[in-house]
Parts: sequence; structure tokens; C-alpha cells
Amino acid sequence: MATPNETYKIIFTDKEKAELIREPLRAPGESEVLVRATCSLISTGTETICYGRRFAPGTHWDQWVKYPFNPGYSLVGVVEAVGPGKQVYMVGDRVSSTHTHGQYVGGSADRFFPVPDGVTDRDAAWMTLSYIVQNGVRRAAHALGEDIVIVGLGPLGQLALQFVRLLGARVIVAVDPDASRLEMAKAHGATHTLAIGVDAAVEPVKEITKGRMADAVYDMTGNDKVFAGAQSLLRRLGKLVLIGDTGSPAGQYLTPAVIRNSLQIIASHATNTPPAETDWSHWTRANMVQLFYTYVADGRMRVADLNTHLFSPKECQNAYQKLLHDRAGTMGSHFDWTKV
Repeated sequence: MATPNETYKIIFTDKEKAELIREPLRAPGESEVLVRATCSLISTGTETICYGRRFAPGTHWDQWVKYPFNPGYSLVGVVEAVGPGKQVYMVGDRVSSTHTHGQYVGGSADRFFPVPDGVTDRDAAWMTLSYIVQNGVRRAAHALGEDIVIVGLGPLGQLALQFVRLLGARVIVAVDPDASRLEMAKAHGATHTLAIGVDAAVEPVKEITKGRMADAVYDMTGNDKVFAGAQSLLRRLGKLVLIGDTGSPAGQYLTPAVIRNSLQIIASHATNTPPAETDWSHWTRANMVQLFYTYVADGRMRVADLNTHLFSPKECQNAYQKLLHDRAGTMGSHFDWTKV
């Protein structure tokens, strides 16, 4: 079978304008593979910020998002062709990658991760979000039996909830104004749910924790207004884990609770993973992806019931408009590359 010489890709051509375009495609080179995508997960927080330009001038977002902009970083597919030289994968192998949304993607074999049997393509596409969250969870260095509050139960928050449950949290309080997200959180291990904003959560959290407050609070929202309120939910020496990346960092500020309670603020970004495995840094991106797949395959984590929407790439403009302006009820939203 001939190697395809062009591919469809999704690009943002301007603010709130997504298009499906065709681009030339080269054959795989030495130790490279060409992958035919089956699906790709939309990272709703990051991609809607980029699509709607919901960020302040001069921020790192402003430096990053230049048109035409290629969104996406969570793709799953099947190896279509391999280049000459030593190969890790064979034609027909299922793999995932951090490539942008596209029908065919290619590159060095080390940019791809094997997808094991027992993990569906749509579940496997959560892999990038899984290591984004793992970075923060690992930096928090939890102890057994902690009381944890998670603010923002979007895709990242749902994963954080399941990871801290696996680490033995005693109490997991999910805080989000959206009742449907809280139902999902409860199904995945939240011990308490609060359908309120963070500023109204102080007294309920105090009651749930019997006056002690939280050992750790996760701000997963990407909303600059949440950061200050989250600080008030922590006990002395508590940890505020910041994973949601806001487009307006100037709106985040420290409250007197930081000094008064000697709080730790732990920020985490997906790029801060060790480039290679050593005895001192085992948890590379590849190892975190495989751990996530192990948990999904054996049932210790679930994302299948978080997969709510499946869009044809031809619907990309409508898909992003929905996610930007009407996110209620959306969670795991994918592009179906078998429908191009």
C-alpha cells in the first residue's frame, strides 16, 4: 500500500476560527514512523484559551499563540508505515503521541507511546492530561490519610481526584458549581461534593474536616479568581497545588493566609519532566503514560464514562464554539479521524 502524501489538519486561522486544511505529508525517514490517527482528545482548557484568545497581552500565552496555530497534544492511532533503520514499532501497532490534531502524523519513534490491549483508543487519548496531572500530584508528595480539596472538576480535576484516591486520601472534597461534573466526581471517589464557588467553600470544608481544613488543595481551574480563595481552605503547613494554567496570571495574588499558615504553593507544568530515566528520576513522561495505561487497563482508574462528545474534524469550528461558550455537560471531547 502506498504511503499517503497529504493529511488533514486542524488549525486556528484567527481568533475563534478553526479550519480543517490539507497539508503535504512526507514518507517516514530513518527510524521514523507514520501514524494514521483514529482519535484525538481536545484539551478543553488549553485549547479554548488559545481558540478564544482568552489571555492577557504579554503573557506566555500571547507569545505562544500565533496564527496559523496548530492545537492539540493528545492523539491515538495506528502505525501506517515505518522508515528504514532499526524500528521500535511495526505496521499495525497502536500508539499515542503529543502531536497536534491531524489525520496522519509522523516523526521519530520515541515521540510515540505504545497503547496496551484493554485500553480503548478514546481512553488512551487521555495520556497527555494524565502526565500533566501526575506531575503535580508527585510534587505534592502526599502522605496516607490526607484530607484533600479539588477545585474545578473538568478533565484535569477528574484525573487528579482519581490519583489522590489511589494514594490513600481520607477525604476528597470536589468543589465545582456544575452539578453534572460533581456527579462524575462522586462516581470516581469523591467523598463529598460542593456545588458552589471556592469563596463559599470555607465553612463547608471546615465542617467536613471537623475544623482542621485541608492538607492539600488543588486549583485545576485555570481561573485567576480561584487562586486567592483556595488559600483559605488550607490548614497550617498546607499545600496549594496549582495545575490549571490561567491566561491572566496578574489576577492571581497571595493572601495573608500564605504567611500566617506557612502555606506551600506548588506549581506544576507538563514540560517539567526528566528527559531520561535514571536511578534518581524514574518518572519520565513515557513511564507516567504507561502507569496511567496500567491503571486504566486493570480498572483502578476510569475515563470511559468521562468521554462525552465525539466530533468529526469537519465540525471543528462548531466543536470549539461549543466548548468555548457552552461547556456544561462536556468533558472528554474527541475528534474522530475515521470520519474525515
